[in-house]
Amino acid sequence: MIKRSLHGKRADEVFLSALRIKQRVKSLADKISRDYAGKEVLIVSVLKGSVVFFSDLIRRLKINCGVDFISVSSYKGAESSGEIRFLADLKESPEGKNILLVEDIIDSGCTLDYLKKNLLARKASTVRVCVLLDKKTARKADIKVDYKGFTIPDKFVVGYGLDYNEQYRGLPYIGILKT
Repeated sequence: MIKRSLHGKRADEVFLSALRIKQRVKSLADKISRDYAGKEVLIVSVLKGSVVFFSDLIRRLKINCGVDFISVSSYKGAESSGEIRFLADLKESPEGKNILLVEDIIDSGCTLDYLKKNLLARKASTVRVCVLLDKKTARKADIKVDYKGFTIPDKFVVGYGLDYNEQYRGLPYIGILKT
């Protein structure tokens, strides 16, 4: 049971244990390493939620890779505006690069779809997508997820980088936040 609360909300169900996450991240890293063997790849973390997953993933890769970060927002307050804007772009041009976007969770898919199209328009050689959590029930954009950790139900999850008002990111597991 999760013992943290915030403004009357409690995460009181461990959904994915730290061990289960660790095992799945290793499996994803092994597959990515096989797929990119002998190729140059730039691994891009979509900030902020993916940082914990991204860090664990790149430590387990058996390939040489570059790393970079990108940050976008589609929210005004708590509501999605539908308009995606860059908060921080890649440090180098994506032109000619094989890029692997790493995200904590995909729900509507609109942000990752936008990023993938944007990077391809900027002449990236390839753009693949790796997500820890896939919430398929919320999907609006038709985007292929190349590497997926877990499919999850339509629940609000926190921990392992995922937050609620910047809280819970440091939990070593993923829990369901209850109201």
